[in-house]
Amino acid sequence: MARDRFLITGALGCIGAWVARNLVREGAPPVVFDLGSDPRRLKLLLTPEELAQITFISGDITDLELLEQALDAQQITHVIHLAALQVPFCRANPPLGARVNVVGTVNIFEAVARRRQRINRVVYASSAAVYDAADAGSDGAVRHGASGHPTTLYGVYKQANEGTARVYWQDQQISSIGLRPYIVYGVGRDQGMTSAPTRAMLAAATGRPFHIPFGGRADYHYADDVARAFIACARAPFEGAEIFNLSGSMATMSDLIAAVERVAPAARGTITFDDVALPFPQEYDAAPLAAVIGSIPHTPLDEAVAFTVERFRELAPTGIQLEL
Repeated sequence: MARDRFLITGALGCIGAWVARNLVREGAPPVVFDLGSDPRRLKLLLTPEELAQITFISGDITDLELLEQALDAQQITHVIHLAALQVPFCRANPPLGARVNVVGTVNIFEAVARRRQRINRVVYASSAAVYDAADAGSDGAVRHGASGHPTTLYGVYKQANEGTARVYWQDQQISSIGLRPYIVYGVGRDQGMTSAPTRAMLAAATGRPFHIPFGGRADYHYADDVARAFIACARAPFEGAEIFNLSGSMATMSDLIAAVERVAPAARGTITFDDVALPFPQEYDAAPLAAVIGSIPHTPLDEAVAFTVERFRELAPTGIQLEL
């Protein structure tokens, strides 16, 4: 049986770096397809020897021909599509956001559709940003299959991708699984609207104060858990086009800061926040995902925060760039 050969788009980002780390450590080093050339986040997570096992292809996800060449030259069997511009960048340049986030995703589906004998599905990142807070039920939770009413262009683009996936299944039977993470945290999470909790962990690890510009109660997803869920979806025996919510650790911002202070007592009182919830539902029903991949990866909040802070402490003296 041929070994798995993964292509990851956007692997220079946080979740992609964790996906690459997991694949390398299980003996299936991936191909990274990314327009960027700075493997900084990968260096935060992998040793130089591990990093050397990854195949890097510099490519623009909006270039269908180049994408197809990469899929064929590397004999790709699994695609995890994570390349996207996040909320602030889509707001700053909507046409570019649409090209990367929407056209790029169409290109992934089109390229896979032409290679359906070798690549049997697309696994891609959607987002909880497809929802507005009003989409939740009276308990603050979003049920599987609930309609979304995004309030950002990023959310609109992600919702468009979910529609693209549905039509490619309807018209060409290209299976797909989309995952909708919410607040992802962990080493490497340094960009985007919900990166502030991770940047607070970096501040605590390096003796600096930090202010988080939001609060409330939310579902926190550890980046390693999210990465393992994407890999599990890529390998699950599944046909169809489905989008799943993710569940993580339900916590208030005070809970999260307390977890940071337990591993970094010197930071007590130096991390502050605005007690204003983000305009998204608090909780997400992920039970249907468990029916597809089995147990959903979950690292307890205290354990994940402790690893993150300790890793930042290890990295601080190395000279590797850490974004605050």
